[in-house]
Amino acid sequence: MYKYVLRRLLLTIPVLFGVIFIVFSIMALTPGDPGRLILGNTAKQEAVDQLNHELGFDQPFFIRFFNYCKDIVTKFDFGKSYRTQKPVYDEIFSRFPHTLKLAISSIVFSSLLGVTLGVLSAVKQYSLFDTVSTVLAMFFAAIPAFWFGMMMIMLFALRLGWLPSSGIDSWKSFIMPTITLTMGTAAGLLRLTRSTTLETIRQDYVRTARAKGASERIVIFKHVLKNALMPVITMLGMSFGGLLGGAVICESVFAMPGLGQLILNAIRMKDIPTVMASTLFLAALFCLIMLVVDLVQAFIDPRIKAKYAK
Repeated sequence: MYKYVLRRLLLTIPVLFGVIFIVFSIMALTPGDPGRLILGNTAKQEAVDQLNHELGFDQPFFIRFFNYCKDIVTKFDFGKSYRTQKPVYDEIFSRFPHTLKLAISSIVFSSLLGVTLGVLSAVKQYSLFDTVSTVLAMFFAAIPAFWFGMMMIMLFALRLGWLPSSGIDSWKSFIMPTITLTMGTAAGLLRLTRSTTLETIRQDYVRTARAKGASERIVIFKHVLKNALMPVITMLGMSFGGLLGGAVICESVFAMPGLGQLILNAIRMKDIPTVMASTLFLAALFCLIMLVVDLVQAFIDPRIKAKYAK
């Protein structure tokens, strides 16, 4: 198992360098003069050229990419934000707690809602409950998160005045963003849980357990869920990583000063160090989450643990 963990951690290195290269290339291809964006339209061209020279934008692409990677590897230096002139990791760590709170609350409620309704829909297959749950899951999976968020603002913030429409002043500020992210994630979990539970229920060992006289509750909790939830655990890990990176839309709609909002503003200003460091941070976090998911699966299923031990 230790060799597997070490191997996965080593494989993370080329993945992260691949992320760096892709994002660096995209930022290099995007239109806009970084010096002009930083100094403004009223700045003289000489000042803009001087700033671009200081930032290294007059150098070839691969030299800039090599220098950036060298600073990360040798100095662990991700640079300073072009906008604030502060180290980018200060910006990231000041914003990330808000995004993390939003992602954790969303994944918790998504798990409770999606997995519970998915199991009940499978157990009550073809019932009214199953039909309604499936239709609602398809509806929330289809609607865009930004549209759902704006509808919630119009209803609960502007019309009823129950909840704040923006900011992070209190716990109430997280209610609508959490619901916005929860519904789409819960819909996917419901559909996956229903399908894997139905597939497991049809297995021979489940029929054998029922033939031996085991109660339906024991059959579901002891024999069905343990195997049916394995793909769901994988999806939970991917969903959590997706919520961390995909919160940019939700944070933009609700004006939350999270990591997604930081990345969006940095892209607009072509603040390359902030974009690069934020993306690399999220990519590393996603790789770590997927490693934890694999270890949890190995802990639950001895067959997977035996495979990793080889």
